[in-house]
Amino acid sequence: MSSIKEVARLAGVSVGTVSNVLNRPDMVAPDTRLRVRAAIARLGYVRNGSARQLRAGHSRTIGVVALDLANPFFIDVLRGVETAAQRVELTVMVFNSNKDADREAGLLETFEEQRPLGVLITPVNDSAEEERLGRLVARGIPVVRFDSSAPHSHGCAVAVDDVLGGRLAGRHLRERGHRHIAFAGGPFTVRQVRERHEGLSAVLSPDDRLTVIPLPDLTIATGRLAGEEIATRPPSERPTAVFCANDLVAIGVLQEMTQRGLRVPDDLAILGYDDIDFAAAAAVPLSSIRQPREQLGHTAALMLLEEANRPAGHEHRQVIFQPDLVARASTR
Repeated sequence: MSSIKEVARLAGVSVGTVSNVLNRPDMVAPDTRLRVRAAIARLGYVRNGSARQLRAGHSRTIGVVALDLANPFFIDVLRGVETAAQRVELTVMVFNSNKDADREAGLLETFEEQRPLGVLITPVNDSAEEERLGRLVARGIPVVRFDSSAPHSHGCAVAVDDVLGGRLAGRHLRERGHRHIAFAGGPFTVRQVRERHEGLSAVLSPDDRLTVIPLPDLTIATGRLAGEEIATRPPSERPTAVFCANDLVAIGVLQEMTQRGLRVPDDLAILGYDDIDFAAAAAVPLSSIRQPREQLGHTAALMLLEEANRPAGHEHRQVIFQPDLVARASTR
């Protein structure tokens, strides 16, 4: 591999000038830049990013720990993160905790060793990882939670008002005449599930009936299980609408209804959460509570960069976005 000294020798300039062309090109005269870049191309020189990061004391990388990459919601959030990172030439390393607290703990230990510029995370448990996240901060690695709050710390966080989302869902279904509504979601150890259920419950009247269908996970497969439980009830005991804790569950319920010959929304109205692309593209387009997914990721990344670049003057804050309802054919 060629070295920066060889580039300087071939271009007839100093090593410092080559460094400026690579890092601060506006400081170098145009003809000199062209000569240096021609030498770089001829020699096939590639700068040593690891050595550069070692000298700087930190990497040019943002670490991301997503809760569940099988959920398209997190893919959309990551698009927002990447948009912010690319503008300042940072690399994004993405890891999936898969809702596993032990796996998450191992990833955070890795970050302690690797010293990324900062870490974005949706914790498996909002409060359980406080000590470990605090160790990252103590080592000068800022942490921003996304799709999560920061209940026991003064760190930054970006989230969506999930209680409001549940309220919007409940009001929408009640306005369409539904008085027996099911909630399908779980586990209830997940804050988002709890708060969406809480919001739904808050807008129901004493005369309304709420049936909770607890699920071990939020997937299409568990949604089909929820659909089976609803479909096999006697008609008099069957909810007329179901609010699903995310769109994947809602898609699973829709699949089960279709397979069993039940009509949506005539036999069962279905409302999801997140408004992923698949919701609008379903066989019966799904109503959903929309979250600003890319904006959420972009905002979290900007907050992280702000803290990394100005640690002394940075003020922690929590940003809460408002969800909105998108009505489609599944709740007509």
